[in-house]
Amino acid sequence: MNIPFTKLVSALPASTPFVGPETLERQHGNTFSARIGANESAFGISPKAAEALHAAVESNGCSWYCDPENHELRAELAEYHKVGMDEICVDAGIDSLLGLTVRMLVEPDTPVVTSDGAYPTFLYHVEGFGGAVHKVAYKNYHEDPQALLAKALETKARLVYFSNPDNPMGTSLSSETVQQMINKIPEHSLLLLDEAYIEFATDNPSPAIDTTNPQVIRYRTFSKAYGMAGMRIGYVIGHRDIIAGFNKIRNHFGVNRLAQAAALASVRDTEFLPSVRQQVEAGRQLIYTMANEMNLEYLPSSTNFVAVDMGHGDNTRAILDQLVEQGIFIRMPGVAPLDRFLRVGVGSPDEHTAFEKAFKLLAPAILATN
Repeated sequence: MNIPFTKLVSALPASTPFVGPETLERQHGNTFSARIGANESAFGISPKAAEALHAAVESNGCSWYCDPENHELRAELAEYHKVGMDEICVDAGIDSLLGLTVRMLVEPDTPVVTSDGAYPTFLYHVEGFGGAVHKVAYKNYHEDPQALLAKALETKARLVYFSNPDNPMGTSLSSETVQQMINKIPEHSLLLLDEAYIEFATDNPSPAIDTTNPQVIRYRTFSKAYGMAGMRIGYVIGHRDIIAGFNKIRNHFGVNRLAQAAALASVRDTEFLPSVRQQVEAGRQLIYTMANEMNLEYLPSSTNFVAVDMGHGDNTRAILDQLVEQGIFIRMPGVAPLDRFLRVGVGSPDEHTAFEKAFKLLAPAILATN
């Protein structure tokens, strides 16, 4: 049958944005002993969130639709961030919110700017709506605000995507640097400030939230520090007119009732985040120590993973493939020169032990040949 796809969809290549660990397990016929490749949390969800989930299940929470307005959660988030409820939109994770952003603001050939090698889901959405992508290079393995701003001016970009802390490098820029970028955004552009990992950035906190500025959309998630990646829930903070645009097009029943209950309880649990931060910092130190013992360079991290330098992308790919064969799920940046790094996620103690044992066994031989 000649399926009547639109011209845009017909022109797109077949695409799978990410190969999940479950796919790799099926391909290799084994179960991973360390799942440290997707920047998921190794430390579970808030105990109060777990209690809320049990209570929701027992009270028909799986049989009823969610509150399409996410009212209680938005009220709690508004109080937490000291903004108005009409300045927050909740949806099924940052990936979904990026898709809504692009649908809302990008038409065929609309120019957008991002960094080469940055989070690929944004590009996935831009290309799906026919936008024109313009990229700049990282600078010293950090996002480069000046290059992003210059490219936005050059191309008259409508959107500028910028993550801080950064995925895939784990680096971050100071709140002062980010604020300077916000101050200099061209009048024809909107800054998409992805702060998925901001809870881990103890050295470089986020600049103050200013919802009077209609040129900044800030993205937050419950997938990372809150340990709820499998529940798919996140939110944006922005000017009320921007949020009104999201509400025009979002799937109002896209966030399930259990995710709403768990997220609400997580925000209210003031003891949980400090505990996770401590465990992540301890995990980062373990990775730093291992790298130092092996005379490997690494990038100090503001996230729940560490980029460890393998010297060359071919080394990284060889080590990654062998680790997967040994039951270690791990990933790497996809673009040179970032691909010289192996992205090592902070796992549970057992996961770290399994990774370190396999890595110390496999890496020296590969590194010695290059």
